[in-house]
Amino acid sequence: MAESKGTVSVTRVAEWGKRDATVLENGHSRILVDDQGGVVPEFSYHGENQAINAHWVPWFRSNPGRDGLVNNIAGNFPCLPNFGPDHTVDGVALPAHGWTANETWRFVNSGIDAESGAAWAYSTLESPDPKMPLSFKKIDALFPAEAVHYTAIRVINRGDRDLEIAAAWHNTVGAPFLQAGCRLSGAADRWATAPAGGEFDATTRLALGKEFPSLDKAPLAKGGTADISLVPSPLGYTDFTAGVIPATAKLGWSALVNPALKLAYICFFTGQAAAGPEDIILRFNELWMQYGGRRFTPWAAYEGGTDQTYCLGTENAISAYANGLEYSRKVKTLLGAPTTVIIPARSERVLRYGTLFAPYESALDEGIRTIEPGASKLVCAGSKGTWSFNADPGFGALKKLETKTASLG
Repeated sequence: MAESKGTVSVTRVAEWGKRDATVLENGHSRILVDDQGGVVPEFSYHGENQAINAHWVPWFRSNPGRDGLVNNIAGNFPCLPNFGPDHTVDGVALPAHGWTANETWRFVNSGIDAESGAAWAYSTLESPDPKMPLSFKKIDALFPAEAVHYTAIRVINRGDRDLEIAAAWHNTVGAPFLQAGCRLSGAADRWATAPAGGEFDATTRLALGKEFPSLDKAPLAKGGTADISLVPSPLGYTDFTAGVIPATAKLGWSALVNPALKLAYICFFTGQAAAGPEDIILRFNELWMQYGGRRFTPWAAYEGGTDQTYCLGTENAISAYANGLEYSRKVKTLLGAPTTVIIPARSERVLRYGTLFAPYESALDEGIRTIEPGASKLVCAGSKGTWSFNADPGFGALKKLETKTASLG
């Protein structure tokens, strides 16, 4: 199945591992969305003499000796109703990062929108356990003049009791886009390292369970601080930190710029100050800094071997770190913000998310300090000035597509 109009196209393909997937293109951006887990292994930008994929595709993907999420993981994917390890909640067995990251989405239809010219694909997913009766409806979209992958996921509670869940977007960038010297930033104004007793105890260079004011003052386990906004070469550590996005923010965001390639990768979503009653608000920037600290499989080829995985998760969530739904329910808040969202009985909520990958000029070389929503723009301020990207921070065009595809089921 393929459809095109001008430079915009949508095509069904079978990618690595014979995974069924959809490709959205508009002349400079190409996005590959798998049915399996909604994983996006490719978000590439195509310049005059340049074609670069921002997303991480691990060396161990499609290893015949493994199955589950670890065999399919790449790029980015939505995590609902769990963000973190597999465990059982209310008698429901939840896989790592939830059903949306593990189950196969049912592709329903795709096309080119006559009004906006957007390429879109529509998919659905049903909870595999009736004790947590959730339904998910997803639309992926790419508009002609924007280097942005838009996604909306409508979460429907078909049961007679409210359901308390976690939600996240697991964004992970890798080489060749990720390089030493990249600059990392987020909307958060306070940060905390992962607590002790978790998966990072044996891999961390940061002090566990500590709060700190900014990414350039992250506390080290051996004393002193490090500027973790500056991406290093692989250095033998894997760390995690969470930052709280101010309640006054109209836009939540995280960003990574590569000053050598002059490319920026920006994730954006509705902030609390601009949210409506149906919006799922992501409260935290979550950073997974996978710089070589996992000397075990599948990160290493064998137990005790060399970690061969270099990537960076610029994740965003409503969750307590990536410690799972049960943990998030217990702690209730992190850095003063809630760690779960309620989907009321017989009701629905929606999560809208944008991922941008586009070129810029020198204004952003030392990182993005702030991002403000403009009229059909993301206005980014760096140390050398501002740079604006074509984008729709209010998700108005995406909302119209949601309305048009609602009858698809």
